[in-house]
Amino acid sequence: MRSWLLRDVSASFVVFLVAMPLCMGIAIASGVPPERGLLTGIIGGVVVGLLSGSPLQVSGPAAGLAVMVFEIVGDYGLGALGPILLLAGGLQCLAGALRLGGWFRAISPAVVHGMLAGIGVLIVAGQLQVLVDNKPQAGGLDNLLAAPGAFLGLLPLDGAGGETALLVGLVTIVVMVGWEKLRPAALRLVPGALLGVGAGTALAAALALPVLHVSVPDRLWDAVALPDGEAFSQMLQPGLMLTAVALAFVASAESLLSASAVDRMQDRVRTNYDRELFAQGVGNGLSGLLGGIPMTGVIVRSSANVQAGAVTRLSTILHGLIILVFVALLPGLLRLVPTAALAGVLVVTGWRLIGVHHVVDLLRHHGRMPAAIWAATFVGVVTTDLLTGVLAGLALSVVESVWPLRRPGFRVRTFDTGAATELRLAGTATFLRLPQLLSAVEGAPADRDVRIRTRGLWHIDHTFASTLQQLAARKEEGRRILVG
Repeated sequence: MRSWLLRDVSASFVVFLVAMPLCMGIAIASGVPPERGLLTGIIGGVVVGLLSGSPLQVSGPAAGLAVMVFEIVGDYGLGALGPILLLAGGLQCLAGALRLGGWFRAISPAVVHGMLAGIGVLIVAGQLQVLVDNKPQAGGLDNLLAAPGAFLGLLPLDGAGGETALLVGLVTIVVMVGWEKLRPAALRLVPGALLGVGAGTALAAALALPVLHVSVPDRLWDAVALPDGEAFSQMLQPGLMLTAVALAFVASAESLLSASAVDRMQDRVRTNYDRELFAQGVGNGLSGLLGGIPMTGVIVRSSANVQAGAVTRLSTILHGLIILVFVALLPGLLRLVPTAALAGVLVVTGWRLIGVHHVVDLLRHHGRMPAAIWAATFVGVVTTDLLTGVLAGLALSVVESVWPLRRPGFRVRTFDTGAATELRLAGTATFLRLPQLLSAVEGAPADRDVRIRTRGLWHIDHTFASTLQQLAARKEEGRRILVG
């Protein structure tokens, strides 16, 4: 017992160090005060950590939702965020209770990566403004078009605030990226984001640079903002309700895909996807009630948790409690952090979300249609909004599946061979059939191998093929999953 307890405690500190700059930076990128991001990180750690169906996954503010929240605040006002989150959280809880978790895992990887790439572009475009102490524009395209002017506006160089803010941001980026590329193996758990923000903060303080700094209240409970009656009356607006549905959908997909990635990293615990979906709904509902921002399961913090050796959900819960203690006791320390340093972290984070290699891989291994799905989602997210882009990608995914459906349907037959459970697949394997396959895999005995036979398939789409690859790569204690 003492061994796993020590591992969880040490992992919780690692996750805390990764989470702190991201919670504040994502909140600022979302157009809300940084303390709301910290409040969301606390709820994600403590509440979702207690209820989670993915014990080693860490939940909190997600860069993937920052653009969407920014648009919500701009369209409806900050006061509408609480009711939207309450409604979105309720929808997630309902989806978990109805056992719909498997359907979210059936979303095409091309849609997911196209969505994340579009979000990455919008995050980078918005944070380029913050790097020079400007306020981001209302729309993603506006930020893209305004980026050259933001930097040309620094000329002539005279040591003004915008130039010094850019210097702080660039130092943050260089230290963060440099550390992650050159750090020794013995210090691999020290997060580059923390060192980057530390370097930018130290530079600004040492030279007394005239840059904008993070503003947080003396008491965390001052950040709590319960929705009022007027805000609740907005919940009946069709546009607001549609926004809540979109938020619930995107947050659920991102959380469950992150949980699936966590499962592939380790063989200590497995995810209950329906329970995880319900827990995310509770977290988002509570965040909306208290004045936080949307949360999801987040892969950067989750991977840090796994790599630090976490064994149980205690590490996730403790990281939320550490954030609470830190914010309650040391708010003055947070006020030393320049906003440009946090923008530097998010520029790197957004750049990594773009992941052009995903579309190259789709085109090389799965053909033009999956690449077209990626492109449609990406263009839709960047030029219109998140929901339109995702719907465009999903529509193309359905079109991709229509032609193969003219042939016989999909079947899974289960055989017990003694040493293994054999699943024989036949017919048309599209993303619409994934819940059936996943139910069969998860229903097989946990103490014997699972062998998936695919020779009876006459068609398989890229989403189904990607899932088979993930199953084969998944680490599980006590059994292997073999595909062939």
